[in-house]
Amino acid sequence: MRKVFTLVAVLLSLYLKSYSQEVDSLALMYAEIESSLNYQKGVIELEAGNAILHVPEGFGFLDKEQSKYVLTDLWGNPEDETVIGLLVPDKKGVLNSDSWVYSISYDEVGYIEDDDAEDIDYDELLEEQQSELKAANPEREKLGYQAIELVSWASDPFYDKNKKILHWAKELNFKGDSLNTLNYNLRVLGRKGMFMINAIASMSEMPEVNASINPVINSVEFKEGSKYADFNPEIDKVASWTIGGLVAGKILAKVGFFAVLAKFWKLILLGIASVGGGLWKMITGKKEEEV
Repeated sequence: MRKVFTLVAVLLSLYLKSYSQEVDSLALMYAEIESSLNYQKGVIELEAGNAILHVPEGFGFLDKEQSKYVLTDLWGNPEDETVIGLLVPDKKGVLNSDSWVYSISYDEVGYIEDDDAEDIDYDELLEEQQSELKAANPEREKLGYQAIELVSWASDPFYDKNKKILHWAKELNFKGDSLNTLNYNLRVLGRKGMFMINAIASMSEMPEVNASINPVINSVEFKEGSKYADFNPEIDKVASWTIGGLVAGKILAKVGFFAVLAKFWKLILLGIASVGGGLWKMITGKKEEEV
């Protein structure tokens, strides 16, 4: 019996040494990737929407090319050409288990009328979206994505009529994930379209996201001629979307993008499980064979 315990101790020591080396190598790789990213500060000229971005304090901005690298190459998402940048919290990076980001896109849908903003029944809208997602899940799973449950509003929809900004948050559960995902949506309305700023994080990061909402809301500024107040009904296109339509949104068309951080967390958890599983088999393998 003592020999068995001695053998287990030796194997465990060797395994932990190997594991430590792997962890060090992984940490080095993560550090190299992070150092390759160019986080910008200050005022950024956005490549769409005739607008500028005042990078909020505590964030760094990644341009379109780097955003594509993060979302597609690092996080394994389908390419989304609409994303023109990411806002990444300082000291979080994009490869930590608690990483979260704001994605920035622009959609030239036209001038969005806001007359219906005060008449929307958001509880009814929530129920409709829950039903739509449930009906769409079989198709999602066929495409290789996890089924999604829209649990509830994480933050009730709110439209700031003065700033022409709409924001709301959803709590989502991806099938098989133990952590619920937070999807916080901001829509900044302009003369010819809107900026879509989406924070995707876990529900545990809700306090961090909430703390950053006001600076982020004020970070995008349309230039003169492109502001909401510059609308000219004689020449400008009116969007088919209304405020209620924006909250209902294109959720089904964005099934791939909705899996961004859920897939990322899963990769990390699978890596940990793989290491733990290997150790367990090393220790218990012989006993299993004897049974």
